[in-house]
Amino acid sequence: MMRTFNQCVLLLLFLLLSKITLAQELTITGKVTSSTNEPLAGVSIKVSSGNESTSTDADGNYEIKTSGDQSLVFTYMGYNSQTVPINNRTVVNVQLVSSSESIEEVVVAVGYGVVKKSDLTGAVGTVQGEALSERPNSNLNQALGGKITGVNVSTSSGRPGGRTNIRIRGSSSISTTNNPLYVIDGVIMSRDGLQNGSSPIDYINPNDIASVEVLKDASSTAIYGARGANGVVIVTTKKGTSGGGKATYDADIGVGYAPKLLPVLTSEEFLAVEELAYKNAQKFDPVGWATGTKYTDPTTKRNNPLLFDDNGKPLYNTDWQKEAFRNAITQNHQLSFTNGNEKGSYGGFVNYRNEQGVAYGSWQKRYSARFVFDTQIRDWFKVGGVLSYTDQKDKQVDELGGGGITMMRQVLEALPLIPVRYADGSWASNRDYPGMEGGDNPIRVADERLYYLSTQPFIGNMYANIKLMDGLEFRTSIGTNIINQRRDYAAAAGLQYISSDGTANVDNKRFNSWQFENYFTYLKDFGDIHSINAMLGFSWQHTDYFGSYASSSKYADFYYQFNNLGAGATMNAPSSGANANGLNSYFTRINYTLLNKYLFTFTGRIDGSSKFGQDNQYAFFPSAAVAWKINEENFLKDHETISNLKLRMSYGATGNSEIPAYRALAGMGNYEIIQGGDRLVGVGTSRIANPTLKWERTQQVDLGLELGLFQNKLNFELDVYHRQVNDMLLDAPIPLSSGYGTIFRNIGSMKNDGIEVGVNVANIGNDVFSWSGLFNFSYNRNRVLRLVGGSDIFNGNTIIRTGEAVGSFWGFQHLGTWSSEEAAEAEKYNMLPGDVKYQDINADGVINDNDKTIIGRGIPDGYGTFSNTFKYKNFSLLIDLQYMFGNDVLDRSIHSAEDRQGIANSYKTVLNAWTPENQNTSIAQVRPINAYYTTNNDSHKVTDASFIRGRNLMLSYNVNSDLLTRMHLDKLRFFASVQNFFVVTKYAGYDPEVSNSGSPFDQGFGMYDYPRPRVFTFGLNIGL
Repeated sequence: MMRTFNQCVLLLLFLLLSKITLAQELTITGKVTSSTNEPLAGVSIKVSSGNESTSTDADGNYEIKTSGDQSLVFTYMGYNSQTVPINNRTVVNVQLVSSSESIEEVVVAVGYGVVKKSDLTGAVGTVQGEALSERPNSNLNQALGGKITGVNVSTSSGRPGGRTNIRIRGSSSISTTNNPLYVIDGVIMSRDGLQNGSSPIDYINPNDIASVEVLKDASSTAIYGARGANGVVIVTTKKGTSGGGKATYDADIGVGYAPKLLPVLTSEEFLAVEELAYKNAQKFDPVGWATGTKYTDPTTKRNNPLLFDDNGKPLYNTDWQKEAFRNAITQNHQLSFTNGNEKGSYGGFVNYRNEQGVAYGSWQKRYSARFVFDTQIRDWFKVGGVLSYTDQKDKQVDELGGGGITMMRQVLEALPLIPVRYADGSWASNRDYPGMEGGDNPIRVADERLYYLSTQPFIGNMYANIKLMDGLEFRTSIGTNIINQRRDYAAAAGLQYISSDGTANVDNKRFNSWQFENYFTYLKDFGDIHSINAMLGFSWQHTDYFGSYASSSKYADFYYQFNNLGAGATMNAPSSGANANGLNSYFTRINYTLLNKYLFTFTGRIDGSSKFGQDNQYAFFPSAAVAWKINEENFLKDHETISNLKLRMSYGATGNSEIPAYRALAGMGNYEIIQGGDRLVGVGTSRIANPTLKWERTQQVDLGLELGLFQNKLNFELDVYHRQVNDMLLDAPIPLSSGYGTIFRNIGSMKNDGIEVGVNVANIGNDVFSWSGLFNFSYNRNRVLRLVGGSDIFNGNTIIRTGEAVGSFWGFQHLGTWSSEEAAEAEKYNMLPGDVKYQDINADGVINDNDKTIIGRGIPDGYGTFSNTFKYKNFSLLIDLQYMFGNDVLDRSIHSAEDRQGIANSYKTVLNAWTPENQNTSIAQVRPINAYYTTNNDSHKVTDASFIRGRNLMLSYNVNSDLLTRMHLDKLRFFASVQNFFVVTKYAGYDPEVSNSGSPFDQGFGMYDYPRPRVFTFGLNIGL
């Protein structure tokens, strides 16, 4: 009995001591991240039964002291709260899941730091990686299309990879780049000119992206100072996992085809038009007709047995669009491995993409790999980094400009009379029929005119984060961006108008950029009244470029193509070039919050650039913003309907420094003369100096309103802005008496005024059925305010004129054709009935350049998206629509395909040409090419290209969790989609979203376009 009593006492003492031990105070550390493994700053952490509390720092880290038998409660606006038992652990990492009712309340990157969306004072759009992957895309710009208000994404070619332009709140420069600044994992991408209009962002694997933030107003972009005028796109790629190992595999395969073919003449129609042109030659060229030798009766030349039968009837009726366009297969594979624990994480990501183009001979192949790591070496010391490499090769058939005998041109102009090859295997050509222009057929052009673009970008960044004291941290990072790009070109001998004797060239470019950035961050809360988030830093960036070009011609054989330039009998003079520039910067930002409802942000950056004159190498770019969280006021704080109401206003200045290096300095150039049969080369001054050259400076005012209703299930966002750029840069002409043709100088100002509206509906419904929706609308009005000297500036096919918008097409106003009743009036203009009739703007009786006017505009007035997602149990249906209005297309292919009947094939529209019986038409009377055609830019070639596009229709199925458990999987999803499933537009070409020009404002310039495919895709996502 006594023994039993003693045992009980000992047991009670043991339990008591255990309880006391468990109750001892522990120091607990950890990290709080989102479902995409991004650190969450400002997460509130409280002990479940106590007064202890803290919050996470900028990297999501926290530290708190309490007993080991307690639980920690993690709360953060926009995310589901979690209660996590400590269980005597000293490290507790937590991953919060975003709540369905607060889709807009996410953590966003703002440059050198992160903040909650609810605490933003500037206009920042954000997209998570899951939303970007809703539809398969080959590059980030395409994936961003329609996701963010104020961001106009225009994919102007249907070739693999496309040609994508992105404009944030309109255009801000007339000669420097209008592309935004891209920052990828902290590395600032160089915007120097890559080949064929490409951009560094085109080579980033979109499957690697965790989130994208787009900084739109000056308050948010001013932190990037001299490079923020066109907006900033901050890309954060996926990280490793801290909660154990994961593996994912994503794959999709797609089939694309050209959904629209353009109506062109058949063989019989072409021959009839040719005969009609011959009959009309006497009317339009009586002098040439009288010679008897200038024009030949076409019926007398149809005796080639390869093309005609004994009666002169054509043997072939080839539809070259059907021959040249194909069903194109695309396959994409993404594999990732991630792992980690409370001390650090790492991840490896690889991707392979192989995309055929719908145009014969075009394709793109990409291999990419990325490695990322983060490790907590000490409680106060953390390091991490990312390395990524891509190897991409494109075979292209739609070179910028579209002129010349290109494959896409010959798709329309190759004669239907000819086959691809004759019975003996030889190529058929337009020149096989006498009197034709002579271009080769498009299949031969694609096979024997080779254009390859190989690009290898490398991005690397390493950082170290040091905690100096409570609330104060220092981060230092060094990053690099290296791009090697090579364009290989070869054309076989015998290609008429391209390479009669064979030619080849190689163009190499290498861009190197490194940056060294350092900044302090201070986070401090003073009770429930004051909160400060301050940052102070400095950085250096250096960029250099080297390029070389070599070519040769007269190849006896096409075997070597461009791989042995020495095989050409004629060696052309090689060329090379190099430049370098540097940027020295100092920057700061202070975010101050009063009572969690009055927000103030002050930003300033000083940039010094080697590109500008010695008098203006440094400039200061400030900004200020305020916001009022009205829903935090007592009269709204517990409102049943209004869950978020914020008013914000900002003002700031940013710059644009993206001009070529050395433009402020005098330049040297090569000169050559022939003396005594020898070529002599010398060096002399080629450019005049401009020591007063200074930055383009953009000032912007933004007023924004955010409203969330019903626990943020329904969200509205409205922004109104005024954006003005001064001191625009241009390589402007100067009097030749100076000895020089141009000088780079500041020449004027331009403004953009706009409004942006976004509506977001988050998961209305229940666990069985729900609906989410997104509608956004953006409107921008651009005007040139001032040009030095007031003179118009002609830029490609567009004009820059005071009081008008950039991107305005310039040409004659087409009034139709002269009728027989107007013969006397037509004669005053040296015209005949059947000729094109232009408006005499100045009524001086002469049609010349003084009668040209603005005939359209390629840049849209407005654009947007209407997207809906319906979920039923494990099924999900996405319907994504895109629209654009106020934009025109200047289709220059009409010049060749309507104006030059009888020497190449034409559009069927020429069958509606002027005749004595058909005079109410806009198409001139058919005549031979040398009988005085007019081929100007005119309003007949301009079409309203507003459109509504079915961008993506996707049905997906997620396997339920019970089955996943039995399969030992975390995720299994199947999906099928169709992209570009319809287009409603007045434009008669392949697609209204076109730009086949390298000019910065030639959006909407069409010339032998590459059709945008309709793509059916099937895929799966597997997670372990």
